[in-house]
Amino acid sequence: MHDPKFLRQHRDKVEAGVALKGMSVDLARFYALEERRLAVLHETEQLKANRNAASEAIAAVKKRGGDASADIATMREVGERIKVLDTELKTLEEEGEALAAWIPNLPHPSVPPGSGPEQNQTLRSWGEPPRFDVTPKPHWELATGLGLLDFDRAAKIAGSGFLLFTGRGARLERALINFMLDFHTTRHGYTEVSPPHVVRRAALFGTGQLPKLEGDMYLMGEDDLFLNPTAEVPVTNIYREEILGPGMLPRNLTACCASYRREAGAYGKDTRGMVRVHQFDKVELVKIVPPETGYDEHERLARDVSDILEALELPYRVQLLCSGDMSFAAAKCYDFEVWSPGTGTWLECSSCSTFEDFQARRMGLRFRREVGAKSEFPHTLNASGLALPRTYATLLENHQTAAGGVRIPQALRPYLGGLDELKPEA
Repeated sequence: MHDPKFLRQHRDKVEAGVALKGMSVDLARFYALEERRLAVLHETEQLKANRNAASEAIAAVKKRGGDASADIATMREVGERIKVLDTELKTLEEEGEALAAWIPNLPHPSVPPGSGPEQNQTLRSWGEPPRFDVTPKPHWELATGLGLLDFDRAAKIAGSGFLLFTGRGARLERALINFMLDFHTTRHGYTEVSPPHVVRRAALFGTGQLPKLEGDMYLMGEDDLFLNPTAEVPVTNIYREEILGPGMLPRNLTACCASYRREAGAYGKDTRGMVRVHQFDKVELVKIVPPETGYDEHERLARDVSDILEALELPYRVQLLCSGDMSFAAAKCYDFEVWSPGTGTWLECSSCSTFEDFQARRMGLRFRREVGAKSEFPHTLNASGLALPRTYATLLENHQTAAGGVRIPQALRPYLGGLDELKPEA
């Protein structure tokens, strides 16, 4: 949500920013409503001031024993007019707020303009894609051959787009989760939390998933609760509608939480293996920080993501997303893409975003620097650190061996009892 004063005073910036995001918002209607709202508000306040002054004058006339009936009749008409205006004002405010909820966060000046992935900028890369003497296998073949995943039985249980990890495969997923949580808490200083898997509409509105993305989420209708679409939602909303006291910022939080997405409109895309699924685990990183440190913290957050990928020995590149490829709520975003030898493509394993104070305003989240000081809106940031399915898939593909096994990166071996390779079972 934007500062209403900013929206009123910087229409040109708002229109330009929305155009850069490539999103359709009826800004003409919003500003027409705002113009009328201010006019009605001004008239209402003027009439109320006149009524107050007239009430004092009428009281004085009555005290002197005079006849104030004409003035009283006039004030009744004024009162009726105020009622009409108050009703109109409420309607204008409700419609204006509903439209304002659809105005996306505006891109930071450093974000390149563009409409899609083709305009994203590669900032840096790390590691060399592995070379193989034979054609590398895709992760679904490796996972099936090693007995790590059972795609057919998963579909029997829940339909397509769901995963069933088995045996060593389930242990590998758990190892990845524990490794990443330990890494972020012990080396990067995050505090671990374990949030609910269901979220309220207010929480989804706060982080910007609603109203735009309702069709992509699983709704439990009787309770009007949603299955969490991404761990960003419950973790960032921990402090919604609170004023954090002096010394409480920055807050650096990490969590593993299952996420659920219907992916409405995405059917037929990346349907093989683990690239696009409806349920997945993700280790999330969330920062809540003072505004002046927001962009420095964004760079630190990106470094934290890099550290995990490098510890897992996965070749990756960092993409600065263009304006039209960012999410509704993001002001700036880096995508971390890992090379997938089995498909010959780069797969996004983390998005690292800053939202400035956009989410904090929607959540009603504030902080105070000192006791008694005026409250302010903090900046919020988040990143996947990392999302499991694509990390799991690229780990299998990049570390596959000629014998059909998978080498375990050194950093992950303690979480697998010292195992250095997943070998085909005899």
